[in-house]
Amino acid sequence: MTEGTFQTLEIDAPAEALYDVAADIGSYPEWATGVKEVQVLDTTPEGMVHRARFVLEGFVKEIEYVLRYTHDRPNMLSWVAEEDSKDVRMLEGSYTFNPVDGATEVVYALTVEPNFTMPGFIRRQAEKQIVTTALRGLRKRVTGRP
Repeated sequence: MTEGTFQTLEIDAPAEALYDVAADIGSYPEWATGVKEVQVLDTTPEGMVHRARFVLEGFVKEIEYVLRYTHDRPNMLSWVAEEDSKDVRMLEGSYTFNPVDGATEVVYALTVEPNFTMPGFIRRQAEKQIVTTALRGLRKRVTGRP
């Protein structure tokens, strides 16, 4: 990813547990702020989500797109938006899970280009907000602590 936002958070949990929560795409509305709806469209032969449709609560309107996932348990989960979204021109991101002394360093990287006019600084602020709340939500979902 050339531009975008990334953030790191050390979470007191094993990489496998964090990966499993992040890879449970269908449960995102239960813990990921702003995710209104997820519909799993396709799974891999191993039962992992390959494609999913998302509906997000946007600032002005709902945002809808379909993501394709690549799994590397427990090291990385990455995704890219399919090209036919009316709301998102480009979206790609990843969680990387690095074990560190009994905990895990989680790196969340995200790049979003909406299909509507939005100043660059506002887009970067929105990316930063998404990344920050996602990492905190992941930590709370796995450890029970904010």
